[in-house]
Amino acid sequence: MNNILIKLVASTTMTFGALALSNVALAQKVDPAVQAVMDRSFREQGIAKLDRIQQDEFQTLCSDEKFRDSPEGKKKAEALQSAALAAIKPPSDGKYLGNWAEGEKIAQSGRGATWTDNLKTVNGGGCYNCHQISKQEISYGTIGPSLLEYGKTRGNSDVILTYTWNRINNSKAYNACSNMPRMQHFNLLTEQQIKDVMALLLDPASPVNK
Repeated sequence: MNNILIKLVASTTMTFGALALSNVALAQKVDPAVQAVMDRSFREQGIAKLDRIQQDEFQTLCSDEKFRDSPEGKKKAEALQSAALAAIKPPSDGKYLGNWAEGEKIAQSGRGATWTDNLKTVNGGGCYNCHQISKQEISYGTIGPSLLEYGKTRGNSDVILTYTWNRINNSKAYNACSNMPRMQHFNLLTEQQIKDVMALLLDPASPVNK
């Protein structure tokens, strides 16, 4: 009798285990019905193309909470982060800091990459949408952490320069499900613009650090 129970428990455990693995595998497949609704709900206009509604690996992972929090999901997140970090290019001339005044303009601007823009539109960073950056600005978002005194409290060591550069270029290199736009990955900001935003955060003369 005991042997029968043991075999039954083992068989049941294996069955549930197989189902769990099957569910995890299926978790990353897009429901065709959902995709069809998405396809019907959007149209191309101007520079905004339908490829924007196609999720990449990061977006697919982070949209599926069940898979994301599973051991397989966490392993995949680590792999994606490592690949993203390796893909980030340092400044071509080795200089990380540009003009903080230009960086402030970029942080304030939310222009670019919409259907009302064109390829000649200069993109902004829209940084104030999510962060408090300077004391002078009274309108800002709180989705992201406050960046007041960013450079004053952290300094500008090589480690901080590299980390800040990487975060602006592709924040998902550190957090797969970060809400921060991938400035380099989507070509939202040029190298010079990223340098200017770096200066806004790290230059002692910037209002951020006063």
